[in-house]
Amino acid sequence: MEVQGKIKMVGETQTFGNNGFRKREVVITTEEQYPQHIMIEFVQDKCDLLNNYQIGQAVKVSINLRGREWTNPQGEVKYFNSIQGWRIENLQSEASAENRPPVPPMEAFEPADSINEEDHDDLPF
Repeated sequence: MEVQGKIKMVGETQTFGNNGFRKREVVITTEEQYPQHIMIEFVQDKCDLLNNYQIGQAVKVSINLRGREWTNPQGEVKYFNSIQGWRIENLQSEASAENRPPVPPMEAFEPADSINEEDHDDLPF
C-alpha cells in the first residue's frame, strides 16, 4: 500500500528497551478534499530513511498495516493497529528541472522561415 502527501512532522529516533529497538514517526498530510494526517512509523534500520526529508516535502510512502492482540493483566483482550513505512520517495513537481528531459541547444533547430514550401503537405487539416 502507499500513502501520498506532504510531510507535516518528522520525529526524532526513539530507542526502547535493552535490545535497542528503534522507532521514528512521520506525519503525512494527504492532499484530497478532506486531508488526513497519517502517522507512519519507521522501525529499526528503516528509521534512517527519514534523514533526508523535511517538513513540506511531497512524498510517497510504501506502508504495511500491522495488527496485534494483547491480553492485559485483567484478562481483557485488546487489539492495536499500526502503520509501518518501509520506503519513502520524494515526489518532484513537474516543473522541477530534475524531471524534465534535456533540451537541445537553439542551434539544433531549423528556423521556421527556412522551411521549403515544396515540402509542405497540402492536406486541409
